[in-house]
Amino acid sequence: MLQIQDVTKTYGKINAVDGVSLDLEPGVVGLIGHNGAGKSTLMQMLATLTRPTRGRILLGGQDIVAKPELMRARLGYLPQDFGVYPHLTALEFLQYFAALKGVRDARRLRELLELVNLHQQADRMAAGFSGGMRQRLGIAQALLNDPDVLIVDEPTAGLDPEERLRFRHLLGDLGRQRLVIVSTHIVSDVENMATQLAVMRQGRLVAFETPEAVLARAAGRVWTALLAPADYEALKGHVQILQAQPQGARVQVRMAHPSRPFAEAQPAHASLEEALMAQRYADAREAA
Repeated sequence: MLQIQDVTKTYGKINAVDGVSLDLEPGVVGLIGHNGAGKSTLMQMLATLTRPTRGRILLGGQDIVAKPELMRARLGYLPQDFGVYPHLTALEFLQYFAALKGVRDARRLRELLELVNLHQQADRMAAGFSGGMRQRLGIAQALLNDPDVLIVDEPTAGLDPEERLRFRHLLGDLGRQRLVIVSTHIVSDVENMATQLAVMRQGRLVAFETPEAVLARAAGRVWTALLAPADYEALKGHVQILQAQPQGARVQVRMAHPSRPFAEAQPAHASLEEALMAQRYADAREAA
């Protein structure tokens, strides 16, 4: 569906994106990486907001760098910083964007407000919406043209836990019918909805695989132990600490290590975030 072929974006002497290649099919793709990894730059190129320095991006075999209108007709985009017009209701906001996109079906607007659970707030001023409600309104405008590709950049930044959960469920449902690309540095945002993970580091793609494959590779690499504080302090320089939580007079420690680091350590079921961190530490050891 969407092919990214050796795409690079250079600013001065810095490669913000460096030789990325991906072949994406419908589903939810989690684009993961720390701030500065190149995620937003890649998303902007996919959304035709900026052109790659070199490489090709194909949608259905057609070059969208040469013909960006081909992508724009089939794209829904929710940027990280999504604002609303202060004097428009939610419905009026969608009516405005529908006019810009050439969408004339008034029923479509009501259907989208119901899809994102804002139908009861249709006549309420969008400026008074919570962060999560604004994000859901942003998804509604991104879906106005019934896109084949939906790109969402850092969608849960600033949302409370309940809104984050609701938003993740919405994106997961949307991914059953189209390609949804979710860029985030918060791994839990994509843990339960992504069908594929694309991991970026310093502008490069370092992994592209299923969450199940990431978790399977973490088996035997994540460990847990309940330690005295002095033992915990002594351990810090020898293993990679993933989590440390005080429990009474002791510390429950979760750590990454290629083998059992000491006799008391027990194997632990890794979360997706822990599995990715364990892999990163393993890569760093191999490169050293």
